[in-house]
Amino acid sequence: MQTASWTTIRDAIAIEIANGHLQPGDKIPTETELAERYQTGRHSVRRAIADIAKQGMLSVEQGRGTFVEVQPVLAYTLGKRTRLQRSLGGPVYDVSRELLGAEIILAPGRVCEALRLDVDAKVSHARRMTSADHVPIAYGSAFHCVDRFPGFVERRAVFGSTTEAYKSYGINDYVRAETTLHSRPARADEAKMLRQHPDLSVTIIWAVDALPDGTPISFSEVVWSASRVRFTVEGDDYERA
Repeated sequence: MQTASWTTIRDAIAIEIANGHLQPGDKIPTETELAERYQTGRHSVRRAIADIAKQGMLSVEQGRGTFVEVQPVLAYTLGKRTRLQRSLGGPVYDVSRELLGAEIILAPGRVCEALRLDVDAKVSHARRMTSADHVPIAYGSAFHCVDRFPGFVERRAVFGSTTEAYKSYGINDYVRAETTLHSRPARADEAKMLRQHPDLSVTIIWAVDALPDGTPISFSEVVWSASRVRFTVEGDDYERA
C-alpha cells in the first residue's frame, strides 16, 4: 500500500470536517490511529494536524486530544454606544463573562492619560474572559478610578453588568469616546488563554468610555480572537451623537 503524504492526510481530515462527518466538538482519531489508517508515520500525521489547526479548524488540547474547533464567528459592532450583548448581534450566541481577578493598583501611565488622572491615582483593575457558547473569544482588563467608583468590581458582580453598575453611581448613559484597534500574531500566553493555535492572530482593542459631556470613566484593553470575531464600525452612531 502506498504511504500517504501529510498533505493527503490534511485534505482528508479537512473534507471530513467540511462535509459534517466530523462535527464541531468531536474528538478526531489519535495520531497512532491516523498513522495506521493512512499507512504512514506519526510525523506526517502530526504535520497534517498542525496545518489544519493553523487554519482554526482543529483545537489541540494537551492531555485530552485533538478536537474539531467549535468556531463561532461573531459580528461585533463598534459604535458610539457599544454594549457587549447588543454589539455581538443580540442573543444568537450564549455570551458569558468570567472574572479572572481584580485588584487596586496605581494607575499605569496609559490609564492615567486616558482617564485624566494624577500620576499617583489608584484604579480598580478587573480582568475578565468573554466566551460565546463556551468558546473563549476575548479577555482583557478594565480600569476605573477608585475615587470616582469605589467598590466598582463588587457592584458589577451584584448588578450583573457594567451598565447596571454605572446606574448605581447615578450614571444612566455613557458613550464610547475612543477606540483604537490593531491586529498582530498572538503571544504564547494569549493563544493559551483563547485556546487557539499559536499561529493565529489576535485583535487588540483599547477603548475609553465617557459621559456624554466627554468626561472619561473607564479604560479597557482587550485581546480578541481575530478568527472568531469580525468587527464593524457603525458610522451612523457617530453622526447622530
